[in-house]
Amino acid sequence: MNPAPAPTWRMWLIWIVGVSAYVLSITNRTSLSAVGVDAAHLFQADASTLSLFAVLQLAVYGLMQIPVGLLLDRYGSRPIMVAGMLLMAVGQLVMAFAPNVGVAIVARMILGAGDAAIFPGVLRLVAIWFPAQRGPLMAQLTGIVGQLGQLVAILPLPVLLHSTSWSVTFGSLAGLGVLFTVLVFALIRNRPPDLTEDVSVNTDTGAIRVVTSQADLRVTLREALAHPGTRLGFWTHFTTPFAGTAFMMLWGIPFLTNGEGLSIGAASLVTTVYVLFGILFGPVLGTLSARHPTSRSLMLVLPTIALQVIVWLAVILWPGQAPLWLLILLAIALATGGPASMVAFDHARTHNPQHRLSTATGVVNGGGFLAALIAIFLIGLALDLQGAGTPSTYTLDAFRWAFVTQVPLWVLGTAFIIRERRLTRRVLGLERRPRND
Repeated sequence: MNPAPAPTWRMWLIWIVGVSAYVLSITNRTSLSAVGVDAAHLFQADASTLSLFAVLQLAVYGLMQIPVGLLLDRYGSRPIMVAGMLLMAVGQLVMAFAPNVGVAIVARMILGAGDAAIFPGVLRLVAIWFPAQRGPLMAQLTGIVGQLGQLVAILPLPVLLHSTSWSVTFGSLAGLGVLFTVLVFALIRNRPPDLTEDVSVNTDTGAIRVVTSQADLRVTLREALAHPGTRLGFWTHFTTPFAGTAFMMLWGIPFLTNGEGLSIGAASLVTTVYVLFGILFGPVLGTLSARHPTSRSLMLVLPTIALQVIVWLAVILWPGQAPLWLLILLAIALATGGPASMVAFDHARTHNPQHRLSTATGVVNGGGFLAALIAIFLIGLALDLQGAGTPSTYTLDAFRWAFVTQVPLWVLGTAFIIRERRLTRRVLGLERRPRND
């Protein structure tokens, strides 16, 4: 069922506020990406400890996805996003004045809990306020605009840090968090004014019902997980974005500067290319996903995984330091992962009725961050095991072996994508069961 008609200006105002909150969420999430070396010096952290900042942050984010989804399905986007923005502000304030590495890690965990509410909340707003046929493109547009937050983390944040102090930099992010807490509370509404109750349409039977009781949520998670379309979304999100997330959240700048020998300016160019090409790819993949709903995995997802693997292996196997053009090509290849991962939410939206949409979205969203935290931790562990655990001991060869640890994640995810795609097509009647099933 399409959302009830609403004034266009209100629809877009709510989306603009929501996606702006998501930009700040991404900035907060990746705020250590360009200052990781500064953090290592400030907290006297080795590679494994430094990776814990991101790993535990992502672990909390991932673990919160299903509870956040259930809460969104019950209470709507507004109160959950308000709580998320406030938690991120608290996390950045604690980070600003953290006296040691333990407190700093706790700060990142608080940040991860708040971050977990924002993107699913905005996707729910898109599903409620916008016509269904716009869903894939609006989801891509949300992801695209949100990635601008990475540019804030990459470019002005290090400048602010190096011209002021750690406390001023992260205290400023906390202040922005408070501002957006107020804006979300004041301007976002759960549903259009003439839609007085949440309704859901069963995607299998077409039956329409009003969602009213707590009992509606007791079986939502089980039902969402039971559908192979949700699991296909999970493994799609598990496999496509993790390499780019690990690169942008923590290990990209140290690899480019300490490993490949690039200047800070050249390294920033590479990471900026990643963000800009992610923005360019988004509308293309969103349009193709909407036009070819039964071929998303074969047309969009599996080719992007193959591209990432091929280019990463080319960089790893290059004799000596890779040329700048190859590192830029790596950034472009990794940039396909974010837009391709948005296809996962098309699966969640297609195969789940509205009353369990946010729960299914939470399941799907957790996949990418589970893979990312595993990748970030394995890279840091591999560096430590090679005796290259601090900025002064980072080497190109150590980074090469460390990044090889991503390959098993690609293999695992690809195998499950192929499996769940086959099962989903059977449910939809697009593929026959084998006779011995």
